[in-house]
Amino acid sequence: MNSDTPINVLYVDDEVHNLNSFKAGFRRKFNIFTAESAVEGRKVLETELIHVIITDQRMPVTTGIEFLESIIPDFPDPIRILLTGYADINAVIDAINKGQVYKYIQKPWMDEDLRINIEKAYEIYALRKENKELTEALLVANKQLEFLLRQNLLS
Repeated sequence: MNSDTPINVLYVDDEVHNLNSFKAGFRRKFNIFTAESAVEGRKVLETELIHVIITDQRMPVTTGIEFLESIIPDFPDPIRILLTGYADINAVIDAINKGQVYKYIQKPWMDEDLRINIEKAYEIYALRKENKELTEALLVANKQLEFLLRQNLLS
């Protein structure tokens, strides 16, 4: 992925003013998608290629960790950031173990810190994607070499 590729960020939070603040602060730097619930967040993931997911932890019905854990089978690639206004060590542990969270950031966020963390998360996304593509190309090349080797042995 080249540096001109816009970073698609999904922010899930039940508080509309947080979604609006996030969108206002980052819309010039990233492609921002927002959702007020886990259900809405999943709908965005089904229609858009999302690179980085940021979710609030404390939401009604489905917590941020539950949302992140639930999407892993269908959407394993986006890098996950958990944002919360509460310091809860069990939430941190669950975020890492269950939700495969890259970063745990406390509210209120500092725009510059969050921007840097989004960019670093995208770098990880891009490197994983490139690694996957290179591995697939290597497997194809190995199969071709094995075929050529068998042909040489038979002739």
